[in-house]
Amino acid sequence: MEQCASVEREVDKVLQKFLTYGQHCEQSLEELLHYVGQLRAELASAALQGTPLSATLSLVMSQCCRKIKDTVQKLASDHKDIHSSVSRVGKAIDRNFDSEICGVVSDAVWDSREKQQQILQTAIVEHLYQQGMLSVAEELCQESTLNVDLDFKQPFLELNRILEALHEQDLGPALEWAVSHRQRLLELNSSLEFKLHRLHFIRLLAGGPEKQLEALSYARHFQPFARLHQREIQVMMGSLVYLRLGLEKSPYCHLLDNSHWAEICETFTRDACSLLGLSVESPLSVSFASGCVALPVLMNIKAVIEQRQCTGVWSHKDELPIEIELGMKCWYHSVFACPILRQQTSDSNPPIKLICGHVISRDALNKLINGGKLKCPYCPMEQNPADGKRIIF
Repeated sequence: MEQCASVEREVDKVLQKFLTYGQHCEQSLEELLHYVGQLRAELASAALQGTPLSATLSLVMSQCCRKIKDTVQKLASDHKDIHSSVSRVGKAIDRNFDSEICGVVSDAVWDSREKQQQILQTAIVEHLYQQGMLSVAEELCQESTLNVDLDFKQPFLELNRILEALHEQDLGPALEWAVSHRQRLLELNSSLEFKLHRLHFIRLLAGGPEKQLEALSYARHFQPFARLHQREIQVMMGSLVYLRLGLEKSPYCHLLDNSHWAEICETFTRDACSLLGLSVESPLSVSFASGCVALPVLMNIKAVIEQRQCTGVWSHKDELPIEIELGMKCWYHSVFACPILRQQTSDSNPPIKLICGHVISRDALNKLINGGKLKCPYCPMEQNPADGKRIIF
């Protein structure tokens, strides 16, 4: 991140120079226009009176021309200084970032260049759909001749339609969606439908005493959620006591906090994505963030490999030469590393549970077999290797 910060400092300097130059340029031109306007008025007055051009006026005209020339030259010189600052940004990028990063990953990772391009285009289109940039995604599909099935687009279209309504504080589409998917949401232990009803109830409370009867009538929607959300329902019912006095100055003023709208958008996005089989964050953004963390490490490893002339160390398509810690945010599924071989298990080398309860990888099991028998490396129990069972985390 230090490299990014270094480039950002250079960009900030350029932006500051652009701002200062713009203000100075505008001020200089306004002064020059005012000066020329005054001179023009004097020349027009002299022409109306029919008097010949005086020596004083002729001198003033010469000074005006000189002032215009000096101002233009000064502005042009200042503009050239900005060019040098812009070029320094390019030099900072070259100095802090490797211009050739494609060599970090072997071409053998991809089946073909066409396949690589198709995967990248699909990831970009999915990201645009997920961000709600539907028109941009459609344009990219047309220009890249990428054929996107309607079934692929439909979940994103529905998701963005409901989110746009929520941003406009319209709960109707979200409530309709939650009711139609009630059973599946319950299977996910989701409280989305309750939160939507609660927010609608709070909107009625915000309407004042005139909405009290409507709020009481709407409270019937809380009945299916009474067992799981009893405390929250009691709080909302208690707020009715202060409705005539104003909730803003009551102990229930927190109910009117606008943060509830941001919370409901996050809850809907998370639960809807889970229900529709989508990731909350687009694969492209996750891959980009992970790449920003992993790329500097991989570039250093590549330099070391080339320096020591051991290019055969990293030749596999499905693994990296070292483990790179991306943080808890990028942990999407459980992993198991064999305590014997110190390697992460995979489909071709799955974890195996022994009779004694200890778990090792299949490759480790095969290496520990001696005379058709296996002795657990952690306890003295001997057993038949065939009794080991594969574990799926």
